[in-house]
Amino acid sequence: MIYIFCAPSGSGKSTMVNHLLTKHPNLFELSISCTTRAPRGQEVHGKEYYFISVEDFQKRIENDDFIEYEQVYEGLYYGTLKEEIERIEKAGRQVLFDVDVKGGINLKRILEDRATSIFICPPSIEELRRRLEGRGDTSPEMIEKRLAKAETELSYKKYFDRVVVNDDLHHAFAQLDAIIDENRDLRR
Repeated sequence: MIYIFCAPSGSGKSTMVNHLLTKHPNLFELSISCTTRAPRGQEVHGKEYYFISVEDFQKRIENDDFIEYEQVYEGLYYGTLKEEIERIEKAGRQVLFDVDVKGGINLKRILEDRATSIFICPPSIEELRRRLEGRGDTSPEMIEKRLAKAETELSYKKYFDRVVVNDDLHHAFAQLDAIIDENRDLRR
């Protein structure tokens, strides 16, 4: 089974993914996406992303190397290599995707029943604002942009197999664990 996680910024998607990676270190592995943007801060090639040139990315598109990709802005691409899924499955692990909403919908459309798509939802836009402001690393202008984008992204949750409302972290973890257990029982 492949799991696709999507959420508006600040909803707790990375926290949910890290919960599964910590609880089941031999079962799951996070798929690493490709991007043409430069590394930020302490990001390392092959850990957070595969950082490649626009030319290399376009060549890989021509070679049909991506299961999905998107040009976010002129010259800024993000995508998932088919070989990344193969690498993780060959290691005997289940693939976790931590992607944006459009990428998640595309992956689910392509992978169909091989994947379970999970949308992590904040309890409200007001709570999302509080979380983004509480980070202390985001400008007020960027917070407004993220909130506007979040409202649009929330309208897509109906396209996901499961929705986990992250109102209480322990309760959200329990919902997520139940989804994983249910899928494992179905696969037996």
